[in-house]
Amino acid sequence: MSMLSSDPHPPDFTAVFAALADPTRRAILARLAEGEAGVMDLAAPFDISQPAVSRHLKVLEGAGLITRRVDGTRRPCRLAGAPLAEVEAWLGHLRATLTERYDRLDDVLAAMQAEPAPPTKAARATGITRKKRNPNKEK
Repeated sequence: MSMLSSDPHPPDFTAVFAALADPTRRAILARLAEGEAGVMDLAAPFDISQPAVSRHLKVLEGAGLITRRVDGTRRPCRLAGAPLAEVEAWLGHLRATLTERYDRLDDVLAAMQAEPAPPTKAARATGITRKKRNPNKEK
């Protein structure tokens, strides 16, 4: 049974998707995929203030997408993979379900194409079958 029909309450990824909805936060995650970085390093490529970057980091941290640690006066950030792995697994179930449904649809369409077309409703009622018209024959 697919996850779509068997799980009435899929995981709540609202915070994760909300965090990923912002292009700046996605860029920050892409940078953190390369390795740990401090707030100033993360703020450098953007034309926004350090406090604005800190607010983005709080959203990412709240969604569980990053972790921060204290290193003296620095608070380096690193990517946390668990939420993304959970989203990926959930999307994998959706993808598998859709693939299964498309495969069944392909089978139905192939079977329909293999069968001869049924006569029209009018032909069944009158017993008349379709004949090809002769374009050379006068009306």
